[in-house]
Amino acid sequence: MLYFLLTWVATAIALLITAYIVPGFEFNNNFTSALIAAAILGLVNAIVRPILIILTLPVTLLTLGLFLLVINALMLWLVGFITPGFVVTGFLPALLGSIVLTLVATVLGQLVRNVS
Repeated sequence: MLYFLLTWVATAIALLITAYIVPGFEFNNNFTSALIAAAILGLVNAIVRPILIILTLPVTLLTLGLFLLVINALMLWLVGFITPGFVVTGFLPALLGSIVLTLVATVLGQLVRNVS
């Protein structure tokens, strides 16, 4: 349970760091919106992302996996659309944000694993 909560908070922090780095990524209510966005991102990645990966498998294979960047950007854009207080202004900020978010979340995830 503690690991789950630490991961959730680390994802929220990663979203805030990404918003600081990437223009077009904005949080209106700061940490509260980031926590909500992290929870919704987890749900979207668990439910919608696998369906999209299966549906776009031929394109993903043709692009040698690079189309997964587009899927990640679409998931982040969807979370920005759903979450109050979190805005992603377009596809390009979503694409850049998904790359930065992956890098930051990986580093924070390693820290969480070392702590727990």
